[in-house]
Amino acid sequence: MSLPDARPAAVLLDVGGIFHLPAPAIVAAAFARAAVEAPGPETFHRAHYAAAAGFPITYEGSLHWQDHLEGYLLAYMCECGVPDAAQSELRAHLHVAFSGGGLWTEVIEGAADGLAALEATGVALGVVSNAGGTVAQELRESGLLQVGPGPGVEVVTILDSGAVGVAKPDPRIFAMALLALRVDPGSTWYVGDTPAIDVAGARRAGIHPILIDPYDLHADADYTTVRSLTDVAALVAARPLT
Repeated sequence: MSLPDARPAAVLLDVGGIFHLPAPAIVAAAFARAAVEAPGPETFHRAHYAAAAGFPITYEGSLHWQDHLEGYLLAYMCECGVPDAAQSELRAHLHVAFSGGGLWTEVIEGAADGLAALEATGVALGVVSNAGGTVAQELRESGLLQVGPGPGVEVVTILDSGAVGVAKPDPRIFAMALLALRVDPGSTWYVGDTPAIDVAGARRAGIHPILIDPYDLHADADYTTVRSLTDVAALVAARPLT
């Protein structure tokens, strides 16, 4: 499903990998507890995207979250160069870090500028995220965005799976966002970072997916990939108003 030539009526946005990444200090602390030398923050950032790339987008039904997390953590450790002998203990500490709150707090460099550029196109904006029920508060506190007036960009809706009881790739969470924005799926784009959740979920909902791929890990993808939100804004701006 390629992007249409017409400008979208709305762009929906994920949060993890789009605005926030795991805080390097928290991940490094997990490494320290396992007595494993931690790499630098940039390696941690790349490890997230590499781990998120590891699951296929073609599957039936739901993606089992526990299997996804365990596979994600294994790929994450491999990308960080963790020796096989150290992976079992480290995975236990990372599992605690990635299953708890307060991890996804590292604001991605350039995300605020990209969001501002997207807002400047005039397209309607919303958020659809698999999270723990606090993502709206976290986004407001970071100064990035909120529903209604506030310190950041104003969006129409924020759908947090922990708050609404349904998670991507289930198309129902996208349907809630479409209803709030009063737009059709065919005139909507969704920006995510995990093919198995975000591309698969958007396609099931009839929405055009875009994958944030800052490290060019998806060269053979059959969906649109970009390096940043600024690139998404450029794609919107390049299309004529209808």
